Formats: sequence, structure tokens, C-alpha cells
Amino acid sequence: MTSADFRALHRDAIVVDCHNDLILLTARGKAFGTFSFQEHWIPQLRAGGVDVQVVPIFVETDYFPEGALRRTLQLVELLHREIEANSSEVSLCGTGAEIDAAVSEGRIALVLALEGSAAVFGNIELLQTLFRLGLRMASFSWFGRTMLADGSGEEAAGGTLTSAGVEAVRLMEKLGILMDVSHLSVAGTEHVLEIATRPVIASHSSARAVLDHHRNLTDEQLKAISATGGVIGANFFPGFVDPQKPTVGRLVDHIEHIAQVAGAEHVGIGPDFVKEYFDEVFPLKPDLKIEGLDAGQTIEGLVTAADLPNLTRELVERGFSESEIKGILGGNFLRVFREVLGVPGDGLRQ
Repeated sequence: MTSADFRALHRDAIVVDCHNDLILLTARGKAFGTFSFQEHWIPQLRAGGVDVQVVPIFVETDYFPEGALRRTLQLVELLHREIEANSSEVSLCGTGAEIDAAVSEGRIALVLALEGSAAVFGNIELLQTLFRLGLRMASFSWFGRTMLADGSGEEAAGGTLTSAGVEAVRLMEKLGILMDVSHLSVAGTEHVLEIATRPVIASHSSARAVLDHHRNLTDEQLKAISATGGVIGANFFPGFVDPQKPTVGRLVDHIEHIAQVAGAEHVGIGPDFVKEYFDEVFPLKPDLKIEGLDAGQTIEGLVTAADLPNLTRELVERGFSESEIKGILGGNFLRVFREVLGVPGDGLRQ
């Protein structure tokens, strides 16, 4: 395959973006008419060839703890309203079959996720409530500590899942909610992988062997996730890719490493395009830092979902096969979605 073929390959692939905070930006821009599905997100996703978009519900810490559930429900309601207003273009999907149907009909399939599960706090039964509203994927923490587990920013504490976290695993497996270990501490990730009986994913995490950051995954974690049948979605945030050399090539270094360690069939993409978010929330702070990393930094040629064909070009030039590229772009995540989303499981390994 030559690099000239990349656009046709990208069009032919089912592209799954496993992490985009678009509903959070839609909520922030609602008063000003910016970031609407019709005028902003749908054109951007179409330009990037995105067929399946995971929509995480992220609750900013200003809402913790009492307001987290209310904020989550506000964002879920907003998502449902946007979908109803654009039903010919997008569809909320709760199973692999529903995703397949939406894509075959030319609509973008949306999958509802929780990033951090702040809304649940210690009330695990709320996962069932949110499942009824469409929830099909959930992570246990963000950078800090929750009632379920420690985030990667608390890694030094060595905390595993709490008893509530173990209960959450049990309920998610029974309901068919896909477990996501992105942002989870090393000990927490090991605990999930020890007790899980179904595929586990990392929606937006890259390789620690390529860049040593607590948000990236060790080779041992990559192997353990692949052993469950899960997928690792490479994160595009420059601070986790290479803050000194944020290029598409360096991102593919992460993808290549994950493929070598876990197998190409266990690699996906979880871009986490955040520039628009930081531009919206902190317009007067162009030098904003996150743990010393430049929050406004981007990978040239991969700034929004519209730029995703540039990743395909790099994968072609790097020598990945057509089948491997189609898997990385979406086929691998789609395989797990078909197996887990909305499919009741037996519960937890004792």
C-alpha cells in the first residue's frame, strides 16, 4: 500500500473515537450558540470520518461532591436533546447491533460513558439508573481519589479498588457496562484486571515505555488488558505523547509499541482532543499548565477530529497493513462493543 491510498482506506474504515468531551463543550457553549451538534460537532466528525463516537460525561471538580450527580444528569439530558434534534445524523446506541444499524444507515453512533464516575460517589446502584439512561462505559476515577478507587495522580498511595469499587465492577459486568481503566492508578488497574471476567479497555491511554507519565500504561498493563480481550485507545494529548516532540510520528510510536506488546488487534484511538476545551474555559490563560505540561499544546495535523485522516496516512507510511489500520481506527473497539455493550454478564470472579 502506498501513502497515496490513505484517504480511500480511511473512508473505507469504521472509525471509532473512544474519547471526545464534546457534550461538555456543548453545555458550556449553549448560551452563545457555539459547539452545537448541528453546526459544530457533526461537520467536524464527518470531516474526520468518525462513525462511532464515545461521549464521556466529565464533571469538573467545582461540582464535587454534592453537585456531581446533578451535573451528570444535566449533561445526559443535554445529550439526549441534541440527539433528538439531530436524529437523522446521530443515534445513541446501547448495543453493538444498534451501533451497526446506525452506521449502516449513515448516522454517527454515540456511546454514553462516564469519565471518573463522580456522580455515583458511593451509591453503586446509580450505575443501574444511568444504564437505563444509556450508559454503556465507565471509568473509576480521574486524576484524584474517588469512593471507588484512586486515580493515577494518587499512584504513590498504592490504593486498590475500594469495596464500593469492587461492587461497581460486579454490577458493570452484570449490566453490560464496559469497564475503562484510563486514569486509574497502577494498583487499581491491577485490581480490576485481577477480578474482571469480561474485556476491559483503556479508552485514552498511551504507552509508558515510550513516555514515562502516570497517565500512560506499563507494558505489564498493556499485556493484561489484551489478555482480557480488551483494547487500548492511544491518547493524542501532547503531554502524554511527547511534550518535546509532539508529532504524528511520535503518536504512532506509542501505537506501534502498544501493538508490539499487546498485539495490533488490541489497539484503538482515544484522541481526547482538548484544545477547544481549554480555549473555551481558559481564554485568558494561553500558558495554562497541567502538572507542568502545556495544556494548549497540540500535535500539528491532529488538532480536532477532522484531522484523523492524517493519522491514517502516518500508519500507512509506517508500514501497518490495511487490516491492522482498520482495526486500530475502529474495528478493534467495535469488536469489544459488540461483545460487551448492553450484554448481561455473569458477574465477578470470586
